[in-house]
Amino acid sequence: MSGHARLLAKGPGLVHLALMTSDAVPDTPASAEEPAWPSLWRIFPPILLPIFLAVVDGTIVAAALPAMAGAFGDVERVSWVVASYLVASTVAAPVYGRLGDAFGRRRLLLVALVLFVVASVLCALAQGILSLTAARVLQGFGGGGLMVLSQALLGENVPRRQLGRAQGILAAVIVVSSTFGPVAGGVLTQFFGWPSVFLINLPLGALAMLLALRLPVHPVRRTRGSFDWPGLLLFAGFVVPLLLALEQVQPVDAATLVGTAASLGVSLLCLVLLLRFEQRAVQPLFPLEMLRRPAMWRANAMAVCSGALLVSEVTLLPIHLQAVDGASAAQIGLLMLPLTATVGMGSLVTGWLVTRTGRLAIFPAVGQTAAALGLLLVAFGHHQAGAVLGPWGLPAMLALVAVFQGSAMPVAQVTAQALAPPAMLGAAAASVQLSRSVGSAAGVTVVIGALFAILGQDSAAAAVFADMVRHGPAALAALPDAIRATTVARIDAGFSIAFMAVAAFAVMNALLAWTLPLRRI
Repeated sequence: MSGHARLLAKGPGLVHLALMTSDAVPDTPASAEEPAWPSLWRIFPPILLPIFLAVVDGTIVAAALPAMAGAFGDVERVSWVVASYLVASTVAAPVYGRLGDAFGRRRLLLVALVLFVVASVLCALAQGILSLTAARVLQGFGGGGLMVLSQALLGENVPRRQLGRAQGILAAVIVVSSTFGPVAGGVLTQFFGWPSVFLINLPLGALAMLLALRLPVHPVRRTRGSFDWPGLLLFAGFVVPLLLALEQVQPVDAATLVGTAASLGVSLLCLVLLLRFEQRAVQPLFPLEMLRRPAMWRANAMAVCSGALLVSEVTLLPIHLQAVDGASAAQIGLLMLPLTATVGMGSLVTGWLVTRTGRLAIFPAVGQTAAALGLLLVAFGHHQAGAVLGPWGLPAMLALVAVFQGSAMPVAQVTAQALAPPAMLGAAAASVQLSRSVGSAAGVTVVIGALFAILGQDSAAAAVFADMVRHGPAALAALPDAIRATTVARIDAGFSIAFMAVAAFAVMNALLAWTLPLRRI
């Protein structure tokens, strides 16, 4: 009698316990009801277009950040445009995961698309940084479900033995969307203004809704117990004050320390209460039992670091290109291509290698180690590369790093989907996306905070830099030679510290990958 047969003979409770306490991949043999691979091609478009929208939204907005800063004049707060979306999508992700499991993932995907499209219109109509931030929060509530529900629908419709192949196709879509985003964002901003980067979501969102109606409707396994609203509120109480605290430390002074300490205290208290409450909840927001498994929590931690890496880079790069290199919006879109294309290519190659070899951990272990070393070279050599290659210097260095950097996220996704029981695919996908969103929001806040913390030590240099973000390096021309040299040195130091912070995320990712228990699928 096989091991699984003996467990079944002893009762279903032991089967569930074995699945939740072991890092072995759940056994899901092929059945006659599993769709054949050719028939899945009609399923991919409605699943992959929302992913396309979610990925494009990050890179297309990044190319317009300098134009937004110039329009609103609040340079230090431009990271709010990115962070507010990420905070909202972070809070929304577990909601979509749980409600999708309970009420149907296709239905929730349509709700998310409607919210995303409506909020995009409000973003385009924003008249200031605060109104744009509020609209981005609403957009995040919609966008938080796009990746989560699409990933869960992929796991719902694709047999597990073919997940690696499906993830390779998903990685190819990410390559296309990552490449399309900055170019489209730069061109749209240059010729139609920054609001156009949000209005482009209207036709794409409408098409995604029509395609989503073609998805097959699967029976929903209703579970007893209401939705975990207290857990959601405690989670929001943990995430929002934490990110506010990170944002408040940008101008390091005594006046901000009290507010920062208070925000951190509230965040820590909510985290402790959240962990205690989730252990007793009938339908917990977070699958703590599953997240206790060594491979699962490492996969989620890798998603945290991967999100922090990419979003920090796509936020820093356009600011550098505008302020230091004097690139136009259209040029910024073109110059961001090497980074966004190669990170997607790294994910595509990793997904293909996982499918071909069945190995998981070795690819991000080697790749993230190489990325960490490359980012340290960027931190210390970006000025020299700019002197030799001009505006292409920093993008070229980051492109070389991004090839290796893209190795972590597909492995995190495959690990979570392979380990999750079928009834918890939505929760597993939500946990990975939530982790990536938390990492993205925290990462961009820390890195931009590090940049402005260095600049803030010299108020004159900080003021000149703000002028450079609006008008380019021409703002340096009127300065005396000595002050110009000091200002340039301060700005270079700020970007060096910022890229060192980015490198730290790659170091953590490498350590997680080297210790990932699930080595093969």
